[in-house]
Amino acid sequence: MRERLRVAIRGAVQGVGYRPFVYRLARELSLDGWVINSPQGVFLELEGERASLDLARLKLRDEAPPRAVVQALEATWLDPAPYFGFEIRESRSDGAATTLVMADLATCPGCLADIADPDNRRYRYPFTNCTNCGPRFSIIERLPYDRAHTSMRGFTMCPACQHDYGDPGNRRFHAQPNACPICGPQLALWDPSGKALAARDDALMAAAAAIRSGLIVAVKGLGGFQLLVDAANQAAVATLRARKHREEKPLALMFPRLDAIELACEVSDDEARLLLSPEAPITLLKRRFQINDRIADLVAPANPYLGVMLPYTPLHHLLMAAIGGPVVATSGNLSDEPMCIDEIDALSRLGAIADLFLVHDRPIVRHVDDSIVRMMAGRELVMRRARGYAPLPIHLGDDAPPILAVGGHQKNTVAVASGHNAFISQHIGDLESKPATDAFLEVIHSLESLYRAAPQMVAADLHPDYVSTKYAFTLGLPVVQVQHHFAHVASCMAENDLDGPVLGVAWDGTGYGLDGTIWGGEFLLADSTNSFTRAACLRPFTLPGADRAVREPRRCALGVLFAMRGAAAAEAEVITRAFTPVELKVLVQLMAGGALAPTTTSAGRLFDAVAALVSLMQKASFEGQAA
Repeated sequence: MRERLRVAIRGAVQGVGYRPFVYRLARELSLDGWVINSPQGVFLELEGERASLDLARLKLRDEAPPRAVVQALEATWLDPAPYFGFEIRESRSDGAATTLVMADLATCPGCLADIADPDNRRYRYPFTNCTNCGPRFSIIERLPYDRAHTSMRGFTMCPACQHDYGDPGNRRFHAQPNACPICGPQLALWDPSGKALAARDDALMAAAAAIRSGLIVAVKGLGGFQLLVDAANQAAVATLRARKHREEKPLALMFPRLDAIELACEVSDDEARLLLSPEAPITLLKRRFQINDRIADLVAPANPYLGVMLPYTPLHHLLMAAIGGPVVATSGNLSDEPMCIDEIDALSRLGAIADLFLVHDRPIVRHVDDSIVRMMAGRELVMRRARGYAPLPIHLGDDAPPILAVGGHQKNTVAVASGHNAFISQHIGDLESKPATDAFLEVIHSLESLYRAAPQMVAADLHPDYVSTKYAFTLGLPVVQVQHHFAHVASCMAENDLDGPVLGVAWDGTGYGLDGTIWGGEFLLADSTNSFTRAACLRPFTLPGADRAVREPRRCALGVLFAMRGAAAAEAEVITRAFTPVELKVLVQLMAGGALAPTTTSAGRLFDAVAALVSLMQKASFEGQAA
């Protein structure tokens, strides 16, 4: 006896080959019906014998495509329709957007084999992809995830690609960014004036030759521009630093292969898994200092770690194979500015940095920087959440009203809560400049538009002078201000699915405290009602010169000694070596009077103080350097 099963599947089930999987499953079990994408997820109806329907319901979750995340599977039994055959129907666009947008995925082994095969029509094609890999978040404009709703809509598939797209046995069956050299995006090499110097594969090979010769090439990648330079060329790295205004902060590296990374760094099995994963993040690895000939000292001066990654798009694989060695691969921007995503904007903003521009004609919808991850205590710790991870959500235990969270001032990220999910944006950065603030506003608009979210309230930091906090009060919505360190603890509770009470230890640089002082070394007892008690903190000390102390660890050292010894701190040898007598006199007066010498419990500033006290560093050129 025939029956009909209606199934609603919610989660990360678009852009991962889920509809083709359902199609093949229905054919395998001789079931009729249809499957469709909608802003809420994947919906389908199956009709056939009860035993086959029961088996299908199990397989829909247990045998889903590798990158799919099934959060909920709701099944309803109905009378037969009847249906004849099975089809993938045209997507629906109505209703609230609650499905999960898939993150961009690194090139899969199948596509790598295609671009390496001279007999394959995608041989050396830098925009090859399939349902298992390729762009997702960086190209989608709205849900559901269909080609017409992405920046690939301007590229009409040729007959061969259309055949792949419609073939259930092909891994490009309903792959929305599907393309080939005949019908897809193409490369071009420009000089800083925008003059085209080469096209297609010639452009790629010329760019590789330029990098080998010591030039800086701006490459339009997956989620924005990167600046590439030969990592072994000390002069070239020095030029990049000077032009980018990045004095000593470590630069990320891209290696052509894992074995090349293993020559330069210690790589555990877990770290190798991270490097080779579909997320393909920058991974912090302990360097082998005896191997110096392939990595210039200026890449990460005096740093025991290197931030390294492997190629994650066909373009990067082809480019790195042609270069043959590691390159610096840093974000295409000036300090305190967001990445460039448009080639015309790149000419304007990067023209004084790059010698050449390797560009392509596939529009990037939103900037997505490289993620940064490290292994700590046997666990994967995401330090910068962007490509490969964003915008996948944190699943909330309770159903939340629509809330916009605008984040802090440094390393800003925003989020939109809807239902049981908190959708987290890609990394935005420090809100120190107008371009960064503009990017902050654009990301908020993009996230709200993508999920058709209309927030009913805004969550903001307690600090009154943060750009993000000030923006929250311009929206005309109720604003909930959250103490900075409690936000850290609450975030960890949500990420690890914990209810209270917990003792949260939040150690960082600075955060506006409930008492008006600068917190940063906190022990907070948090309960399940989203409130907390400050159970303990590090011993308070002063920061002579306020914000200047963040850039000068010597001031933190003076503040720590002053808290211990009073004015006698100025007589310590390590202090008299670090300051002139005039500087010391002024700073001691500041601390004694309290003007421009705020009190802090910051663990970050304490680490800075220790760095100065052991004469490691008196002035820092970037955040966290002394620590």
